[in-house]
Amino acid sequence: MTAMRRGPLSRLTRVELREAWVSEPGDFTPWLAQAENIVLLGEAIGIELEVEAQEMNVGPFRADILCRDTTNRHYVLVENQLERTDHSHLGQLLTYAAGLDAVTIVWLAARFTDEHRAALDWLNRSTTPGINFFGLEIELWRIGDSPFAPKFNVVSKPNDWSRAVREQAAAGGELSANEQLHFDFWTQFREYLASQGSSIRTTRPSKDYWTNAPVGRSNFYLSAWNGMRDGRSGVQFEMTGPDAKAHFRLIEQRHRELVEARLGQFGPIEWRLMPNAKVSQVRIIRKGAPADRATWPALDQWMADALEAMRSVFAPIVKSLNAADLATDEERVTTTASLVDGDAG
Repeated sequence: MTAMRRGPLSRLTRVELREAWVSEPGDFTPWLAQAENIVLLGEAIGIELEVEAQEMNVGPFRADILCRDTTNRHYVLVENQLERTDHSHLGQLLTYAAGLDAVTIVWLAARFTDEHRAALDWLNRSTTPGINFFGLEIELWRIGDSPFAPKFNVVSKPNDWSRAVREQAAAGGELSANEQLHFDFWTQFREYLASQGSSIRTTRPSKDYWTNAPVGRSNFYLSAWNGMRDGRSGVQFEMTGPDAKAHFRLIEQRHRELVEARLGQFGPIEWRLMPNAKVSQVRIIRKGAPADRATWPALDQWMADALEAMRSVFAPIVKSLNAADLATDEERVTTTASLVDGDAG
């Protein structure tokens, strides 16, 4: 068999950061805050980010970029440097965390010193539950004369499993049998998603019966849950916030046929407006025995496939969803109905 002839291979070349960004506040911060670039940062740390403000005043300081975690609306603060880390920025990060009540702090730099990497590791071990610190180094690469390509390398991050164990212990001692099942299931489910290269990123394992995942916009998220006692599992797309009911009705009116066609393979679809609750849901339930660990491999596959299908359906929908359109849609329906009635008369 004749080997396929290929052209010569090129080489990756490291590029100095200042070749792309001369000024940190004038060039790098605005570049990073752009939607397509903050997505890259979010992928590196496993959080879907939405930019809320740049150069925000926090006491006497100015934070570089303030984001929200789209899954839970918690603050994510990004502080960046085009040089190696220093003590001044470490102090600013702690000040920002206190001033903004930020949940996640991201320190991005050209290079981390061993001392500052160790400091973030210590903070992740020692701070109160709910506070997370990430340290990332940024690099620029190119192939031949290609455009520059950024690469984010995580050098420090929270230890999800050990921190979750500490949080559960701090919350009230030993877990009940069902709480332990929930914790064990979500731990292994998160590992399953990673092993499959899934785009779904769930929240940290906990004793709760549910876990959430982002879908691309604040006030919208995916959720998976297990009823260990009643033998049911489910996945759902949830809407919350002041416009939840309007968003639900728009999706049902405009996209129900698409949703039913794409998701019906996973089970009966429930459209739940829930007028007296803060949330509305599109839910799919699977009957089984989630308390039986032997059923977890099949449940993992069903839950992951269903969540991925839900994300592929709803992510494009929510990007352009506008609650104000509901009045226009309903007015159009009323006008059409009136014309039909008039013709009939």
